[in-house]
Amino acid sequence: MHTSIVGRWAARSAAFLVPLIASAVAFAQDAAEAPPTANSGDTAWVLTATALVLMMTLPGLALFYGGLVRSKNVLNVFMQCFIAAGAVGVLWVLVGYSIAFSGSDDASYFGNLAKAGLAGVTTESLIGTIPEYIFVMFQGMFAIITPALILGAVVERMKFSSFLLFISIWLLVVYCPLAYMVWGGGWIFDSGAIDFAGGLVVHMSSGFSALAAAIVLGKRKGYGKEPMPPHSLPLCLIGAGLLWTGWFGFNAGSALSASPLATLAFLNTSTAASTAVLAWAIIEWIHRGKPTALGAATAAVAGLVAITPACGAVTPMGSILVGLGVAIVCYAALTFLKPMLGYDDSLDAFGVHGLGGAWGALAAGIFGVTLGSGIESNGQQIAVQLKSIVFTAIYAPVATFVILYAIKLVMGLRVTDEDEYEGLDVSQHSESAYSMSAGSSMGSASGSHAMAAESYATSTQARHA
Repeated sequence: MHTSIVGRWAARSAAFLVPLIASAVAFAQDAAEAPPTANSGDTAWVLTATALVLMMTLPGLALFYGGLVRSKNVLNVFMQCFIAAGAVGVLWVLVGYSIAFSGSDDASYFGNLAKAGLAGVTTESLIGTIPEYIFVMFQGMFAIITPALILGAVVERMKFSSFLLFISIWLLVVYCPLAYMVWGGGWIFDSGAIDFAGGLVVHMSSGFSALAAAIVLGKRKGYGKEPMPPHSLPLCLIGAGLLWTGWFGFNAGSALSASPLATLAFLNTSTAASTAVLAWAIIEWIHRGKPTALGAATAAVAGLVAITPACGAVTPMGSILVGLGVAIVCYAALTFLKPMLGYDDSLDAFGVHGLGGAWGALAAGIFGVTLGSGIESNGQQIAVQLKSIVFTAIYAPVATFVILYAIKLVMGLRVTDEDEYEGLDVSQHSESAYSMSAGSSMGSASGSHAMAAESYATSTQARHA
């Protein structure tokens, strides 16, 4: 009797469980065969971040740089930012993206043209959990702002046509190969170097190239002999504020997901910038007697630059140390190094982006709690970071020298003395920012970055005039 009951129970259980198991197996097979799909939350965040990064260039950088030049050159600065968005936006789709993000496994320095014209990229293509199309656009915004940053070293004297040709060649020769080396699977990526959002690729490449460009073009007429204060500090500070806001997309967006990593990068980004502003104000207060608005704007950008490579690798306390360190490094560079060497890096692209980016890349190794692939200690990480910093500091300016000298031989780089005196708004675009008279050298307001008038150390009087 007992055996009969057990037998019937087993039969009934089998009748129930067999279909259930079969259904589970079929479901697992279907799930395995189903193509991966984009995560809507991640996609929405990267779409938003992409728009924020574009805002960094237009209008953020345009306002920041535009407020720092003389009034007769402000439209030229705006137009150079716009043409960077135009030229790079097209070149990125045609060949830039492919060079930076497609390549064979054994390629160390340069991608290939397999995705030229976005060949093979469709609405079904994914990078992680987001459509590849938005990844293309997100990285394209990085490509736009990077050559535009170099503008800070050559404002008020470079021919518009030469600038357009320069940034087009520079994108393909410097930016895209570096992006491949660091993010696309090249040797810097394989070495385990940390560059979360572009300390090497964006800031060091543009900053050190800016120094080379300032040397090749030479100084502005009257540099060191006449005051060249900013024509509109309010525009400068508005631009700095927009850069700060857009930088959340720049850094947190680089997580490529709406994830805990993005929240860490978001928090670290603002914390480092806040620390840099506070530290710079204190340093300036002690050194000059008064903190300045220009100093605050410069400090905010420096803090944002420095945290860019490290924002996903350090703790919030680490980001405070990054911000403190960059305030000291960049203040010293603008106050002592620049006047000592005498170069006319008009808006301090090298002092802020070049040296600030180098400090941030090094700080990622010093304070990083998340280390690169295959790295077992901070000491090992520092050695890897130094290697990538040295390479970038050599490759970018050397390539820039070659590009600029080639353009100089073909079509020249500088406007004529007469055009420089008249102002590039009129001579290059036949327009004036504020009135017909403001476009000429006889206009009411004149100015440039106070730190580039003679040097940051000797420009206090010009800033308070």
